[in-house]
Amino acid sequence: MDILELAVKTREAAGSRAVRNLRRQGTVPAVLYGHGMKPLSLEVNSRLLRAALQTKAGENVVLNLKVEGTKLKESTCRVREIQHNPVTDEISHVDFTIISLTERIEVKVPVIVLHMEEAAGVKEGGVFDLIHHEIDVECLPTEIPEKIEVDAKNMKIGDAVHVKDLNIPKGITLKLDPDEVVAALHPPAKEEVAVPTEEGPTQPEVIEKGKKEEAAEGEEAAPKAGAAKAAAPEAPKAEKKAK
Repeated sequence: MDILELAVKTREAAGSRAVRNLRRQGTVPAVLYGHGMKPLSLEVNSRLLRAALQTKAGENVVLNLKVEGTKLKESTCRVREIQHNPVTDEISHVDFTIISLTERIEVKVPVIVLHMEEAAGVKEGGVFDLIHHEIDVECLPTEIPEKIEVDAKNMKIGDAVHVKDLNIPKGITLKLDPDEVVAALHPPAKEEVAVPTEEGPTQPEVIEKGKKEEAAEGEEAAPKAGAAKAAAPEAPKAEKKAK
């Protein structure tokens, strides 16, 4: 990876009003961090900053800051954090951190899918699922890969690409388990068929059943009453008086 030079200036202005004025002038406020040093407030031309971030390296670009207005004439660093305006998406603030070209660092690298439309599983209606859109890697600053490629050309339905299947340059360490799935090709989604339901007969059947039960109870009650009447002994007839 190439190292790009970026000219910056020390920033004296502080406060929200001063920062807004800088942005109106096409300048982005920034802060430089480093081991054993006090954070340094900077300002950088927004056009030059965008140009540096639009290289193939993206936000992983290694920069050589040329600092004007301080004893720190230049510093090798990388982008630590970028803030964007939520409305315009313009860069509103950027943090840099000093790095050593001989020390390994951890960065996020985007995952790019190749030949997805040519995959046999996709042609059969399968659904391609990219699980990891970026992967954390550890390497030297000058060895940061621009991207990690997943070739989907020979994938069939049910196939998966694991971390151990990726073609990674020597010296790059992926911070994921080797068996972790990076991408998969799933079977086509099954269409759910709505099953018609009969809403009408349900309630009447319940009511009818209730009526039948009441009728049955009435029929049972009637014989019991008749049986009781039949079982009652007849009153003894009065004896005729002897003439």
